[in-house]
Amino acid sequence: MTGDDSSARDLLVEGLAELDLAVSADQLAALFELTLLLAQWSKRINLTGHKTASAIVRGLILDAAALSSRLPEIDSLADIGSGAGFPGLPVAILRPGCRVTLVESRERRVHFQRQAIRQIGLENARAEHGRAEALVASPHAAAIAQAVAKPADALPLLLPWVAPGGWLFFPGSMPPPPIPQHDPRVRFEPVSSYRVPLGGAERALWCARKTSENAA
Repeated sequence: MTGDDSSARDLLVEGLAELDLAVSADQLAALFELTLLLAQWSKRINLTGHKTASAIVRGLILDAAALSSRLPEIDSLADIGSGAGFPGLPVAILRPGCRVTLVESRERRVHFQRQAIRQIGLENARAEHGRAEALVASPHAAAIAQAVAKPADALPLLLPWVAPGGWLFFPGSMPPPPIPQHDPRVRFEPVSSYRVPLGGAERALWCARKTSENAA
């Protein structure tokens, strides 16, 4: 283990404690393994702008953990445009009772996701290769789009992946963009905010509920 790897593990422990998350030893080990795996892959291919283990912990792992702590209880989640698997992979680790589907159109990122799922042993996660609008969507209790598009533009991508009455989540930066008004397909909740631990950024979180089976 390198010096940065050791520092990254300390940061991970400290950040999770700041979030007051009850994390088992196995979950901590899985999050750290995901960190190291992404750092290794990023030396060869461009998966993320965060290149070191410490940067990955601060910029991706703890960001996803903070988001997960703000989501309601759900038994399934579709992560649309998941990139290198964020926030979906950390959510799958932190919520073992939640089935997570990663949807990503870029082949190299899907290869990484599948390797991470195999290596960590995430039985509740799977990766689908393709554009969300082109794949056959399966209904989930919730869907999330992080940094894919503005919420108004991402909404049509998420709706087919959400069961009637299910949740749609749009995390993003502050200040949040305007909420679409009077959209009959969804009922928007007030925009909330959360902060990434260890002095990280403040994030906005849109939440909405799908109103009917025909809302797609």
